[in-house]
Amino acid sequence: MKNTRKALIHDLPQLAKLFDQYRVFYHKESDILSAENFLRERIENKDSEIFVAEKNGELTGFVQLYPIFSSTRMQRYWLLNDLFVNENHRGKGHSKDLIEEAKEVCRSSNACGILLETGKSNDIGNQLYPSCGFQLYDSVNFYEWTNS
Repeated sequence: MKNTRKALIHDLPQLAKLFDQYRVFYHKESDILSAENFLRERIENKDSEIFVAEKNGELTGFVQLYPIFSSTRMQRYWLLNDLFVNENHRGKGHSKDLIEEAKEVCRSSNACGILLETGKSNDIGNQLYPSCGFQLYDSVNFYEWTNS
């Protein structure tokens, strides 16, 4: 039985709590109201694709994809920016189910692929992504410039 689906506006209260847990995991201050507003904007403006994992009416995890483009391939790419499963629901296949939703978005939009990054110290992610068919692409350097 499939336990994932596209996020809807009525999911925002639960989704914002999960998103807040995700942000706290990455050492950001808790701010559920801002998380809800941020997610509302993404859904209403169709800026991203968000899918949720659900069990017995409780949201247990989510994945968020942002559209980007490959100039050399002249096709859409998807950036898998956020993947999170509540710690009480880990190890039950929710992450893999959410990744399968991401792959379906890629296929249905005729995109050329999905990109993601994760920390070298993220042992779980670094085992999960290859097991789901992602290949480590270590022949490039990743750079970042921030306006802060």
